[in-house]
Amino acid sequence: MESIYWVMAWACHRKCRHCYEDRFRPYVRQNLEAVVAEAERNTPRVLANLPPRMTYLDRDDPAPDGTLPEKTGRIILSGGEALLDPVRERVTYKVIEGLVARYRGAGGVKIVVQTTGDLLRPDIVRDLLDRGVWMISVAGVDDFHVGLEGEAKQAEFKAVLTAMMEAEGMRAAGVASTHRKWFEEEGPLFSFFGATPDAWIGKLWPRGRAWQNGLSTATIEDNFCNRWSGGLGFLNHGVNGSEVSIEPDGSVYPCCIKTRLPLGNLAEERLLDILDSLSEDPVYQAINAGKPERMGLADGWSEAMFREKSQTLDPKGRPYANLCIGCDRFHEEVLGARIEAARARRLAVTA
Repeated sequence: MESIYWVMAWACHRKCRHCYEDRFRPYVRQNLEAVVAEAERNTPRVLANLPPRMTYLDRDDPAPDGTLPEKTGRIILSGGEALLDPVRERVTYKVIEGLVARYRGAGGVKIVVQTTGDLLRPDIVRDLLDRGVWMISVAGVDDFHVGLEGEAKQAEFKAVLTAMMEAEGMRAAGVASTHRKWFEEEGPLFSFFGATPDAWIGKLWPRGRAWQNGLSTATIEDNFCNRWSGGLGFLNHGVNGSEVSIEPDGSVYPCCIKTRLPLGNLAEERLLDILDSLSEDPVYQAINAGKPERMGLADGWSEAMFREKSQTLDPKGRPYANLCIGCDRFHEEVLGARIEAARARRLAVTA
């Protein structure tokens, strides 16, 4: 598989108003222990149910004889905040060690740790590199993060972290690279991004606190499904373009945005079994093709009906329309029983 985005724990030290998930927030005392314990309990189970190899065939880079090269995929470890105490020691470091051990001799894996960046210290950078991390990705460089408003503050923040990571032998992604894609570079690398109009996320998703605060400006024409980290290509786990997202309880989704209901749960079943069991379902074929408006055709939802279902009022009372809304409603009104039936069939086979 090319990519897995694994949210290991909900705990974060920030409560950003643009966050796509309202469970990412500060927890204290018993509540913090509960979310960390959930991660400790489930991460070994998820790890055991990941693909046996994290490699893929790249259809976009054929050899002269037409054969497809096998390339090493990546697992992005995130939160919340993956470097927060006590998540860092009890969860993140153990997951990194487990991934390195699992894929040693099986094509390897490129491990990315995603962080807001403001908890990074030289000793933590060394700890990550010593355990085999390929990239540290700093995801909090934008005006929504308190203390980083404006280009000057963001530039200063990046300069401090750049110096810190370069001192540990890391280099910026894309620098002096002869490869077609930055994620094919030799590590260790670092990168920066944030929720900016020109970033991969573009317009904010209609999710979490971003939705509650009325910050999404996406329209019906903004198809989040038909792009990287959307549902596009998620079923095609043997070739380039496939990515899924995992929550702390093991729930797995076809996109980082997350459908209303998960595909299955990696705390109890294998990822490839889940994907293969859904490969012929027209609903998931539509998501896989990046055409969510077609997901209900076999169930009496025309594309026009889907677009109608995609209209709503946002929490501020303003008219809003996006295909993610229609996807949510289709899951709520149609898919629940089918997803549970597919899960029961898979578990019956493995029982």
